[in-house]
Amino acid sequence: MTHGKNTGYTLPGRAESYWLATTPESNYPALSGDINVDVAIIGGGIVGITSAFLLKEVGVSVAVIEADRIIKGATGYTTAKITSQHNLIYDRLISRFGRAQAKQYAEANQAAIDRIEYIVRSWDISCDFAQKSAYVYAGSENSAQKILDEVRAARSLGLPASFENSLPLPFETYGAVRFNRQAQFHPRKYLCALAREIEGDSCYIFEKTRALGIEGGEPVVIKTDRGTVRADDVIQATHFPILDKPGELFKKLSQSMSYVLGLRIEETFPDGMFINAEEPARSLRSQPAEGGELVLAVGDGHPTGSGNPTHQHYRQLEDWARSIYNVRSIDYHWLTEDVVSEDGVPLIGRLTPDSEHSYLATGFGKWGMTTGTAAAVIITDMILGRDNPWAEVYDPSRFREISELIIREDLPEVEPGQGTLVEKGEDKVAVYRDPQGVLYTLNPACRHMGCTVSWNDADRTWDCHCHGSRYNARGEVIQSPAVYGLLEKKVKEQNQYR
Repeated sequence: MTHGKNTGYTLPGRAESYWLATTPESNYPALSGDINVDVAIIGGGIVGITSAFLLKEVGVSVAVIEADRIIKGATGYTTAKITSQHNLIYDRLISRFGRAQAKQYAEANQAAIDRIEYIVRSWDISCDFAQKSAYVYAGSENSAQKILDEVRAARSLGLPASFENSLPLPFETYGAVRFNRQAQFHPRKYLCALAREIEGDSCYIFEKTRALGIEGGEPVVIKTDRGTVRADDVIQATHFPILDKPGELFKKLSQSMSYVLGLRIEETFPDGMFINAEEPARSLRSQPAEGGELVLAVGDGHPTGSGNPTHQHYRQLEDWARSIYNVRSIDYHWLTEDVVSEDGVPLIGRLTPDSEHSYLATGFGKWGMTTGTAAAVIITDMILGRDNPWAEVYDPSRFREISELIIREDLPEVEPGQGTLVEKGEDKVAVYRDPQGVLYTLNPACRHMGCTVSWNDADRTWDCHCHGSRYNARGEVIQSPAVYGLLEKKVKEQNQYR
């Protein structure tokens, strides 16, 4: 038992994550000297281990570099929901990013659920994987309309969403959005199994090895306290990036802290995972455990470094749990800490548009199991030169575009039926005006490997000189190897805040 200082309140249960308490600690060697691999991965959480696993599957040599022991950082303290339902997010995403990018977010996370299940089944991993429905419920009448808006938004994006009038919870609710085909698992059992598949055949996991810096580009050089790793590509899969080359991304990220109690209740916990739509957020899910079912009560989140003393948050969470259930015991308590991006969407992809060999994944908020898996898939595709249909919405350079975007008055007069490439500093936009006078503004980065396309005046097409991809004037693919069209590039009005 641990104690709140000078409060008389005893923090209940073991001060340890259930996931860490019920799995053995790993014992991979530290780096000793210098090594060369295809891809170096800094960080041994869900992004790092999944990326290494996927890359090794296709014959890429990898080295995972972990400062402590793998799966002991943020991933070891998660609540381990595997869900595309990230509270009430889709109505907001459509409003902020548009329907196309909101759909990318939705599809990426739903596909991540399927990917985790496929790996579990294919490798016969015993990790308490179970399909569950996930619910966001209105805890007050004021939130009821938000629930209805979210159901409509999620269904419009193809997600398995529906409206529920009532829930099997021991308190009143005012409607809920239900997502079917969601899941939960024991994250360390899952990821430790993946880690065992990584080592060997010129692939490595190095623990107790701290990355000190990233240099160069071809190859990338990762300096550590145990030696040097040279690689064609590097992935920063750390909780918070250790390198921010443009010096801007750190400003778009903040830290958030939440509290978890692992408790036993007299009642039978209902089938599903539950979270409210209000603040403070309160989440409930169950977990099979020795001696009977464990219920994880999560909540009382606040920005790291602010809020009440820690013991008060635990006490408020405990009081809430005891107000709704007959709590037999509280066996565990632990803190979770999440990185949250400014716009609520993770940063996944190249560090900057011209960082051909440097990738990062961060800002998962409180939904790292699916977004971390999606990040591994997206970055693996980028390293392998494969188009990924979800990369755009997560692109870290979206923040740069907000501040440096070409404004409409900077665009030249383009005759109907003509196109041109406009450059302003490092920013570029492909501009086409159709015969009816409608202006199309496109990102000129080819969807195959990112080369800049040019306007073909004779054929009225956008052509890529690198590998031969071609697009019609509106950006639709007409010749491979690209399989996805050019992305829309928003331009700003002169009177908008810059």
